[in-house]
Amino acid sequence: MKHLVLCFCFAVVAATACAKSGPYVELKGHRYSIELAEDEAAREYGLMNRTEMDPDHGMLFVFPNDEPRAFWMKNTKIPLDMIFIDRNRKVVSIKHDAPPCVTERCPAFMSEGPVRYVLELNAGQAAKLGLTAGDELIVHR
Repeated sequence: MKHLVLCFCFAVVAATACAKSGPYVELKGHRYSIELAEDEAAREYGLMNRTEMDPDHGMLFVFPNDEPRAFWMKNTKIPLDMIFIDRNRKVVSIKHDAPPCVTERCPAFMSEGPVRYVLELNAGQAAKLGLTAGDELIVHR
């Protein structure tokens, strides 16, 4: 019986660990679970039509090459921080508090140099972390 209880406890701990696993990133010691947008369709749709996102959640856009990137907020209903990151996972630039846009014409927000990744978090997260150019993004898949 003691062995059975021990096995059950181990199974519960393992299941909990698996449920919490998944891709995440770290910025300045803070962890964000992420959704990955790695193909054209996922990058194009992004966070459109969402009305909320957990504070410790985000979306990481992964591109196959490095180049300046322009992002817009078409049909995005929550304000976001856009963090532009180079191939070495260093922050290049940040667009703080990009406002939602549900009209046909939405402004584009440009990176300040070539980037491979763009991380979108809830507006205010970059400021809360004190994030600046040169800070490192750590990715866990």
